[in-house]
Amino acid sequence: MSVRVFAAVFGVVFLLAGASGFIPGLSPEHTHPGMIVTSEARLALGLFPVNVLHNLVHLAFGVGGLLAARTVVGSVVYGKGVAVIYGLLTLLGLIPATNTTFGLVPIYGNDVWLHAGLALVAAYFGFIHNRNADSYSRA
Repeated sequence: MSVRVFAAVFGVVFLLAGASGFIPGLSPEHTHPGMIVTSEARLALGLFPVNVLHNLVHLAFGVGGLLAARTVVGSVVYGKGVAVIYGLLTLLGLIPATNTTFGLVPIYGNDVWLHAGLALVAAYFGFIHNRNADSYSRA
């Protein structure tokens, strides 16, 4: 898979994740402990704690992925950014004092392993993937 396809796929997945957090049938209401922002507090797909800010972040990463997919360089930068940010979110989610991102965004429970997986895949495409195969000339 090319780094541009990675960015496009992640973009679409993040857009779907952000949208699913707003759909009551897919995401039942849920009370997250320690949250200041309680609007649209749900369990996305019944598994992942989200709120309105969390959904907006997913939508932003989705748009970013689709925009980044237009070039190889943009896709590599996107991969690196997702890897670092989601790696940090994984660590924050493991620490009880920060697993709600200071009451703004819930990042505990199933979000921890999901964020870790996203960070690892993005790290591969951002830092390790052989970009010569993607041909910078197509950028």
